[in-house]
Amino acid sequence: MAARSLHHLLLLLFLAGFLSLSLSPAAALRFDLQSGHTKCISDDIKVGAMAVGKYHVVVPEGGGSTSSSSSSSSSAQPLLPESHRVSLRVTSPYGNSLHYSENVQSGNFAFTASEAGDYLACFWAPDHRPTATVGFEFDWRSGVSSRDWTNVAKKGQVDMMEVELKKLEDTINSIHEEMFYLRAREEEMQELNRRTNSRMAWLGFFSLAICLSVAGLQLWHLKNFFERKKLL
Repeated sequence: MAARSLHHLLLLLFLAGFLSLSLSPAAALRFDLQSGHTKCISDDIKVGAMAVGKYHVVVPEGGGSTSSSSSSSSSAQPLLPESHRVSLRVTSPYGNSLHYSENVQSGNFAFTASEAGDYLACFWAPDHRPTATVGFEFDWRSGVSSRDWTNVAKKGQVDMMEVELKKLEDTINSIHEEMFYLRAREEEMQELNRRTNSRMAWLGFFSLAICLSVAGLQLWHLKNFFERKKLL
């Protein structure tokens, strides 16, 4: 019994370690954007899934200045020139605008998907002469990865093992929902294939009928021609 309990404990620890690695927060994406240009990023999100995003312009070397106000904190963001600002628009698969910011230094957004498909986040920098390169970081998460498990652990005051089990349960539910979603998509594709095959069969039958009709008309025309020429 002791050996079996030790085996179960080691298995749970292995699962916890694996989940802590697989569900750890991903590093933000770093991009460089030229003035007057646009860069878009897409993410396939299911209906009902939550998505959160954070973005900020990277301060260029030797650039930016902080406010000298006494009420400003030491962690206040530096003030960047107008050439180092970005605008962002997040749209749904059907083109509905979910978030819009213009000429900002940083920002964040959050929404719950009401449509399934590719959601698009497009950044663009204002046109500036001379051309400037704006670097920014973008962190976009959806589904399970959009939840802050550290805050869950702090608010619930639960131990680490229970947090890992909650992660495992949420991951299993996400996989289960994904399987149903893929099954529904597969049924749609099968129905589309059936309709396409049926239409192709009718098209082939219609084409064969036209060919036979044309051949019959040609034979009838040749027969009349030869009869008029008294060759038959």
